Amino acid sequence: MKRREYLKTIVLGSVLPMAFSSYGLSPYIEELWDAKKKVKFKSQWDKFQDMKWAGPEYWGNRLQDWEIRNGAVECVVSGKNRNLHLLTVMHQNGDSALDLEVTIAVKHPNLDSYKKGCVGMLLGSKGKFDDYRSAAVFGKGLEVGLNTKGQLQVGEQEIKTPFSKIPDAFKLQIKAKPSKNGGQSLIVRILNPENNKELFESPKLEVKNQDLAGTFALLSNIDLGWKVEDKPTCSFSDWVIEGNALQENETQLFGPVCFAQYSLNREKLKLMAQCSPFESLSGHSVGLEIFKDGAWQTISKGELVNDGRNKLFEVENWREISDVPYRVCVELPQSDGVKRYYYEGTIKAEPKDKEDLNIAVLNCNMHYGFPDQDIVDNLNKLSYDVCVFLGDQFYEGTGGYGVQYEGEYDKRCLDFLRKWMMFGWSYREVFRHHPCSIITDDHDVFHGNLWGCGGTHADTSLGFESAAQDTGGYKMDADWVNMAQFTQTGHLPDPYDATPVKQGINVYYTQWDYAGVSFAILEDRKFKSAPKTVLPEEADVFNGFIRNTDFDIKKHRDIDAELLGERQETFLKNWVDDWSNDTQMKILLSQTNFATIATLPKGETSDSIVPKLTMPEKGEYVEGDDFTVDMDSNGWPQKKRDETLEIIRKGFTFHIAGDQHLGTFVQYGVEEHGDSGFAFTGPALNNIWPRRFWPPVNAANHSVENPAYTGDYEDGFGNKISVHAVTNPYNHHKEPAILYNRSTGFGMVSVNKKKRTITSSCYQRFKDVNETDAQYPGWPITVTQEDQLFKKAKYKLPKVTISSDVLPVIRVVDGQGDLVYSLPLAEKTFLPKVYKEGNYTMQFLVDNELKKEIKVKSSVGNVEAISIWI
Repeated sequence: MKRREYLKTIVLGSVLPMAFSSYGLSPYIEELWDAKKKVKFKSQWDKFQDMKWAGPEYWGNRLQDWEIRNGAVECVVSGKNRNLHLLTVMHQNGDSALDLEVTIAVKHPNLDSYKKGCVGMLLGSKGKFDDYRSAAVFGKGLEVGLNTKGQLQVGEQEIKTPFSKIPDAFKLQIKAKPSKNGGQSLIVRILNPENNKELFESPKLEVKNQDLAGTFALLSNIDLGWKVEDKPTCSFSDWVIEGNALQENETQLFGPVCFAQYSLNREKLKLMAQCSPFESLSGHSVGLEIFKDGAWQTISKGELVNDGRNKLFEVENWREISDVPYRVCVELPQSDGVKRYYYEGTIKAEPKDKEDLNIAVLNCNMHYGFPDQDIVDNLNKLSYDVCVFLGDQFYEGTGGYGVQYEGEYDKRCLDFLRKWMMFGWSYREVFRHHPCSIITDDHDVFHGNLWGCGGTHADTSLGFESAAQDTGGYKMDADWVNMAQFTQTGHLPDPYDATPVKQGINVYYTQWDYAGVSFAILEDRKFKSAPKTVLPEEADVFNGFIRNTDFDIKKHRDIDAELLGERQETFLKNWVDDWSNDTQMKILLSQTNFATIATLPKGETSDSIVPKLTMPEKGEYVEGDDFTVDMDSNGWPQKKRDETLEIIRKGFTFHIAGDQHLGTFVQYGVEEHGDSGFAFTGPALNNIWPRRFWPPVNAANHSVENPAYTGDYEDGFGNKISVHAVTNPYNHHKEPAILYNRSTGFGMVSVNKKKRTITSSCYQRFKDVNETDAQYPGWPITVTQEDQLFKKAKYKLPKVTISSDVLPVIRVVDGQGDLVYSLPLAEKTFLPKVYKEGNYTMQFLVDNELKKEIKVKSSVGNVEAISIWI
């Protein structure tokens, strides 16, 4: 083309579900499909250059298994249940007349050597839930095609043909017409694609409407069990779907821009666009545009070059005081022109003057409820300003098909991307219009547990399971780890110290200042020691658990082992004392909490039994449990746990965490119960590991309203914790039980900058957030900023009254010159407290400049009052 001719501009709209029937997770399903009409769909793979993606109308299972090659879409492996789903056309009731055809070319020279398999089409594809996304990923339907012996397969029925094997090339035609008995009459023909000569016609087959109701897919199903061969099976071209009463919805494309996430920090905007794998298309582009002064303005434009198929846009000096619409523009060249696609969202104005900053808290997302529309619907009813996803955005088994640990590097990248794209497909509406933090946990880098050991490589000669993990380090290669990390975290504010760790693995721990709240974002796992390598051999450590019941881990409190590592400890020491950028309150975000709030049946030395444990009835107290010693939590190593808490409490820090598959609200203790800050661990979105907390106590008076499990405890490592609320799972007697019975949901933390309070809410899945019983028992819980340190402080310093209009930051320093704490004053009077008797210095700063310094002494009784003029 001499000029850039645009064939069409497509806006990739918000994704809402379509329904086949009356069951499902969301009571708020909105019908987006067109009314029944005559539809004729035809594939256009012949218009594209070769690429590792089938196009925006399709979802491939798996992503790495479908490519466009030579004008056709090709299944490039031989394996079980490989399918390519069409997203934009649906046969809702199964009662439309149909004319379907596709040309198939066999690429595998020995398909007839396999006992079971079928290539052709999948009709009436339906997933577990009433949503086209569920159908695309997990859909099952009526298989129609030729099996590996060349015989016609229609569902479970095999119909004899004249073929001894699948022809090298054939056209599959399927015609359906309503029959007198209320179903459909189906006729299948096999044609020679060169001249359309008929090679076979089936007898008339009677099919129920419900078997044809659903979506359409191409099928390459070669049953090798879990084995996959890197041998192309077949290619498909000229796919035609025609019917007189079908539904069509073009807004349900997925890609070429799948979603985008962004952060805004100290006037720097970072927006990451997640794209499909179209990087090989010559002449493509990816750009960021914003709507300003009545017109769309291009901020940046370039090509897709990252292994994660994402494009990071960075904008300095962002000072917008109102919401700004943005759109990511992708231009894809075709043989007859260029198609332009837009993914739209909003850069929210930073709510600096808003009294409350509301934080949506989400973590632990298996595919059990995919696409999780009920979560999105409920969040839309709440007012939140930012959202945080605290790890395990997916699991190794997300989407079925297991995980690809080995093989071609890019195939492993695409295996990761399919799982990550499922996460975005579910939750992109949560962060399309809101800034968000996303951090990686162990499963996000294909680990059950991760002891990063500063970035070393795990001993994968032991395989890819627990034995390898226990050696410490990462199982996947460094380039892959960097790809996976950057894809999820590249939009976060720049790292505090970007120096890579071992193997050149990058870091992302950082500080995010937003609307008067400063977030410290940690990497719990990257520097942590592997317990098997530092504990005595007699402990018999496997998968982070001590199997020797005679080994007392509490006697090894001071063992030489890392938790966050020296670099992150240095970061936290600086962060707690940094109140610049009008920061009023501090929140720590990390993958997991600094305690082990879980129990197991007494004597158990592994939590592998957790998914199999019997669910108690509501109100029942489970007897016979004891505290676990799970070193996957940040309760180990104990000494470093205590040192970390001593650092973060200096900034009156509230902690938000994920990972534990059990929602909890606790207060930490170091030297005594309640001498440190509070922590909220959000419940799992989809719970793969339903942990519980049933400590051995007198439960005679236990009830849902007054649970016996609250109170002061020492966990299995001897760490002091005060438990205020727990989302213990119980039997709801509802289906799907894997969702209802596993205490699923999400959290909300509201930070009131004026009152200096933090309110944690913990919402149950499947409960309308507007109902009075929407939250788990014990929530909401409100604590103050000063509660993060002063709760058990016995000594006082002189009461301070600020006589001037400017409210300073107060720093309290001990006699050795070490920081005890610092805090921006909220009011003109303040009573400083400390935990030890002695001499102290109170320093008063404005804009980080020391204005006044006073030497004082602590007291347990009445204290003098001093007036300060700044």
